[in-house]
Amino acid sequence: MPLRDLDVQKTVGLLNSILEHELAGVVRYTHYALMVTGPNRIPIVAFMTGQAQESLLHAQQVGELLTGLEGHPSMRIASLEESYQHSTKALLQESLNNVFKYARATQVNVNLFLSAATVHFETCDNGIGFDLSSSKPTSLGMRIMRERAEAIGADFHISSTVGAGTCVEVTWNKNPNLKLRVL
Repeated sequence: MPLRDLDVQKTVGLLNSILEHELAGVVRYTHYALMVTGPNRIPIVAFMTGQAQESLLHAQQVGELLTGLEGHPSMRIASLEESYQHSTKALLQESLNNVFKYARATQVNVNLFLSAATVHFETCDNGIGFDLSSSKPTSLGMRIMRERAEAIGADFHISSTVGAGTCVEVTWNKNPNLKLRVL
């Protein structure tokens, strides 16, 4: 599309929306970095700080596009919800709570992997499992875990086989392509 056919007003509005969400990402990830506690906090803090810096870079790039179109960069920040659930601990507790309440497992494995670019944990049990296609996606335990993962910008995955147990995985990946989604 030639530049002369560009709807500048609509483009400026869209770019301002992206700018506001990137600025919200700066605030959110900085907040998460400040909320991490414990002896193994350094890689998680480094990851969250890196995400905040990346959001700021994206905001600056969008701001340059806005001013290049003679638009006015917004000073607003997209809405942020405070969940008060800031750690993998809350997700892990909910996952283990579901194992103890429903799985009838004799064994549970908990794994935590940390690097500068990824925080990943998984819980897998050898319990009774369930059929994902017939379970209610709104069941309280799964809904709480999914909401908590989304609230902190993590990916959430659950796999289960009847008679073979259930695995819950939560992953934060440093991925610049994911930065434009609503944080």
